[in-house]
Amino acid sequence: MFTEVSNKKVSWDPNWQEKYVDMIVTPEEAVSHIQPGSRVFIGTGCAQPQRLVKALVARHADLADIEIVHLLTLGEAPYAQKELTDHFTVNSFFIAQNVRHIIQEGLGGYTPIFLSDIPRLFKTGQLPLDVALIQVSPPDEDGYCSYGVSVDIVKSASENARLVIAQVNPQMPRTLGDCFIHAHDIDFLVPVDEPLIEFPTVKPDEVTREIGQYIVGLIEDGSTLELGIGRIPQAVLEFLGDKKELGIHTEMLTDSIIEPIKKGIITGSRKTLDKGKIVASFAMGTKRLYEFLDNNPMFAFYPTEYVNDPFVIAQQNKMVAINVALEVDLTGQVCADSLGTKFYSGIGGQVDFNRGAARSNGGKAIIALPSTAHNGEVSRIVCHLSKGAGVVTTRGDVHYVITEYGVAYLHGKSVQERALALISIAHPKFRERLLMEAIEAKYVRPELADFKNKIVIGPRDIRTTYVCEDGTAVTIRAVHPTDEPRVRELFYSLSQESLYKRFMSRMKWVPRKQVQEFVYIDHRNEVSIVATVPAPDGEDIIAMGGYYLNPKTNRAEVAFVVQDEWQNRGIGSFLFRHLVNIARRNGIAGFTAEVLRENKAMQAVFERSGLKVESQLHEGVYSYIINFE
Repeated sequence: MFTEVSNKKVSWDPNWQEKYVDMIVTPEEAVSHIQPGSRVFIGTGCAQPQRLVKALVARHADLADIEIVHLLTLGEAPYAQKELTDHFTVNSFFIAQNVRHIIQEGLGGYTPIFLSDIPRLFKTGQLPLDVALIQVSPPDEDGYCSYGVSVDIVKSASENARLVIAQVNPQMPRTLGDCFIHAHDIDFLVPVDEPLIEFPTVKPDEVTREIGQYIVGLIEDGSTLELGIGRIPQAVLEFLGDKKELGIHTEMLTDSIIEPIKKGIITGSRKTLDKGKIVASFAMGTKRLYEFLDNNPMFAFYPTEYVNDPFVIAQQNKMVAINVALEVDLTGQVCADSLGTKFYSGIGGQVDFNRGAARSNGGKAIIALPSTAHNGEVSRIVCHLSKGAGVVTTRGDVHYVITEYGVAYLHGKSVQERALALISIAHPKFRERLLMEAIEAKYVRPELADFKNKIVIGPRDIRTTYVCEDGTAVTIRAVHPTDEPRVRELFYSLSQESLYKRFMSRMKWVPRKQVQEFVYIDHRNEVSIVATVPAPDGEDIIAMGGYYLNPKTNRAEVAFVVQDEWQNRGIGSFLFRHLVNIARRNGIAGFTAEVLRENKAMQAVFERSGLKVESQLHEGVYSYIINFE
């Protein structure tokens, strides 16, 4: 269990201003060295050097054609004003709220680029920097200042800019890792003692909670997490519950990281790289987080070229990347940086981490988003991306997509499987329209129009596990719309005898329409559950059961089938008991069933169920009535 350290010793040299007196200037004196036509980099996020920015803008009358370059800033952006466009032009790698208006009006620039590639722009001179305005902690006794809460691309910018001006703030935490710059590598030191910009954690709403719980269901003990920018990834930390020995390798940290560390959920003990360390490149939070980070050896801040390197990310076992989207189309294309033709945010590290996690041993690449926008009036799952919308994560890169209605796994799936999976996690009021649009686009077969109200994921609480006597774990879950091929494979794998016992007729195969009726159900009057075991391509369905309710009698007809090689292992009995529990929860009074006289196995399941069972034999078929009371 982590114990918070109190009464920390000051981590910087209290006499630093005497040692470096010749380098110390006021904000106004420092920015007076910036010439017209310069390209000026501004430090990231909550480490934005606000006093230097204000001083720069204050002398705008003496400046022209200043290009302001930054990743993302959270403080005021006084340079992003219409009346100052002759003096300052914004060029942002990620669009924050403070500059969004100027960029969407065409008076500023957005450079779409993978976060891992930005340092190379500076280093190679493709985007040369004249000035870097940064904020650091005061020098320690050896003269080293920490970049504090923003290392990201700030380190590379500082190393490659012609002129480096640093706002030196004793309230900047001294973070550890590859995050130091020597005072003599800075041209001007500007002492400023003021609180850092704070970024309070937004409490998750009900939709965010639902999404968070689905995400946590995919996180295994010992996983290493990346939590992208946005409410959803950060909210995941609140739902980790009884997870154990998790690690962190991420771009951004917020206050949400603190409690899981204190509870011992996050230890980093099973990380492949940087074992025992929480690795990040910047932090956006409150004073509580900044104090927690100060001189804390559990944290290691590294620049973007390390943290976002897909090769580094892929080396972590069970790497889970969690990022967000604005829109996802039915083929799996992810838009995350624009609303139609209007640029909204940025590519950021989504692709870096998505690709890294996908190549990790046991890794998972997750895209999460609410199913709707504009108070439920607009679906975020769409047949085609909005006109002008950009693709950040391609359909070839996408793996998991999650909304508050469930999880869709797309990687390696056909367009039809993708479309059905995504429709099933869209908001219910948009599913029918999405299905008809998918049929029109020739993404799915036209006969699926008959099931337009039944493209849906079953309830999460149906999922359970059955363990065979030999220790084999069998997963029991609700049938999914993308299960049609595997259900078909199940029926093809059955012997003629098993087919005859299940369908009470001689048949060489089960018609496609009948398979679809097992798969596309409403999960209210109809319930289908499947038993699965792991397979190289995901999972194999080895058994299936379900019931169909007759509302007039409040009884449901029940049936199930088990693949021949898995029979006589208790799976059929377990499926039946699970269906009984589901039916009871749904207020159903009992089951009915038709069973061939020679089907002794199914008869035994009913007779040994412990329920009140009545049966009548007529022309070789037993008619069962099973009461739950």
